[in-house]
Amino acid sequence: MKKLQMILVIAGVFILVAACGKSGAGNKKEAKEQDSYSQIEKNGKLVVGLDDTFAPMSYRDNNGDIVGFDVDLAKAVGEKLDLKLEFQAIDWAMKETELNAGNIDLIWNGYTITPERKEKVAFSTPYLDNSQAIIVLKDSEIQKKSDLKGKTVTAQQSSSAVDAVKNDSEVTLTDLKTGDLVQYPSNNDVFNDLEAKRSEAAVADEVLARYYISLKGAEKYRILTENFGKEEYGVGMRKADKQLKEKIDQALAELKTDGTYDKIYATWFGKEK
Repeated sequence: MKKLQMILVIAGVFILVAACGKSGAGNKKEAKEQDSYSQIEKNGKLVVGLDDTFAPMSYRDNNGDIVGFDVDLAKAVGEKLDLKLEFQAIDWAMKETELNAGNIDLIWNGYTITPERKEKVAFSTPYLDNSQAIIVLKDSEIQKKSDLKGKTVTAQQSSSAVDAVKNDSEVTLTDLKTGDLVQYPSNNDVFNDLEAKRSEAAVADEVLARYYISLKGAEKYRILTENFGKEEYGVGMRKADKQLKEKIDQALAELKTDGTYDKIYATWFGKEK
């Protein structure tokens, strides 16, 4: 009899533990699917994830401070929302994971809107046009996109440049010398590789490429007329954060209307948008 009672007690404990575990999993899933804006307001800040080597959108200046076009624009949006901005450098290859894990609230760093990324995050309205430029050294024999066949081509790991080349119909990855893009953690590495002639071409955001070229010397590089497609930048956020998206879209629209956006653009690109 005592043995039977013991078995029933143990069975009851297992059932209780299983029920608690299931409830905990449900709560975790529910929290992930909740709009977090009320908590963001309570905290009084937005945590922005970025690549701190992506000049001129966001990078570290000589003092080690994170600066750039996206940084200034994000701060202006923060003022509109009465929220402080905390900028957090992240591994760009893990950006969506960091976002959906709740470690950051936004991906704001020359973040190109693509169908693949739309499956993982929600985007703000686009705020800047871009293209995936092909960069070569000044004396390169490469004159058009098709000339990339049989050449060593580089790009930043997990960047939209990689997706753009993968999805291109004219030049496929198998056409390249290595059968794929040579990928580096940062665009600094990409440009250093090209300058050292270890690669023959690079694919990168035109906004970034022109800024790099202006710093490293316009006489060294050339951007092809053809590219791997036009794109738009947007702010990435969790799909459940519908209120946050609405607030950011409204703030961006107001900044464009009141002239603040044009002033920020002129600061970084030398002319108003």
